[in-house]
Amino acid sequence: MHAIGVDIGGTKIAVGVVDDEGVIVAKTRRRTQPQHPASIDEAIADAVGELSQDHEFRSVGLAAAGFVSSDRAHVTFAPNIAWREYPLAEKVAELINLPDVTVVVENDANAAGWAEYKFGVARDATNMVMLTIGTGLGAALVVDGHLVRGQYGFGAELGHFRVVPGGHPCGCGLRGCWEQYASGSALVREAHRAGVERPVRAAALLELAGGNAAAISGPHVTKAAVGGDELGIELLAELGSWIGQGCASLAAVLDPAMFVVGGGVIAAGDLMLEPARASYAENLPARGHRPIAPIVAAAMANDAGIVGAASLAREVMGE
Repeated sequence: MHAIGVDIGGTKIAVGVVDDEGVIVAKTRRRTQPQHPASIDEAIADAVGELSQDHEFRSVGLAAAGFVSSDRAHVTFAPNIAWREYPLAEKVAELINLPDVTVVVENDANAAGWAEYKFGVARDATNMVMLTIGTGLGAALVVDGHLVRGQYGFGAELGHFRVVPGGHPCGCGLRGCWEQYASGSALVREAHRAGVERPVRAAALLELAGGNAAAISGPHVTKAAVGGDELGIELLAELGSWIGQGCASLAAVLDPAMFVVGGGVIAAGDLMLEPARASYAENLPARGHRPIAPIVAAAMANDAGIVGAASLAREVMGE
């Protein structure tokens, strides 16, 4: 039996019908308004209604960028979407109005990590860490073949592991969280600063951004770095270093077989991953006396959230 997976982003959703091998057999998209949760509910229902015309399914998995409750029905808090104690599963189920269909909410990074574990690059790893490096830093943990959600559903929020006490303010309400140093937003923040404070050195980035430092984006940094721009390479290396340092600390606790890195900035490839690997090895406790877990690029790209959400929803149904 097929399942539907929904990957909910800040301004759009991607919805797909997924078979039991993790293959998306149909897909559609909708635009949404992050400050209006009802618009997200309506977009999901509309997309599911479209796909239901040609496909049968018994479960819908919603991959949500936020803190998901242990009952997998509510989003209790989201930094970038106006969800606060929000009954997402109930709202969507009411709009879908298919009594035999179960709606399940899952953290988006958990969904992506599960997809990589079940069907992607981590299929042979029983213990793995997934990092999704986008606007923020999401994460998923698989330990002994089980997805770690924690007692209350808030487990594996590694982006809010504090690495610099009193550091940059974070959307979660604290300061110095890992995602403030190891995310696409962190990369862009440092690029903007360079554009203002070092305009000569940032000439390539400014040219790509039309001369406006505030318009420099992550893809601009990547494009400049791929073209050999020293500042672009330096900014990606700094991002990679923060990723590697955090992974080294996690290894002291989790000892995973593999770190999988996905999200938008993975387009930079080894320009980011090689500094991450070097920083990880340099900061690894007891280095030289333990295996060095590989840090690898995710394989499923933008499909991971859809596939993982559908797979996890299917498990709820015992399929």
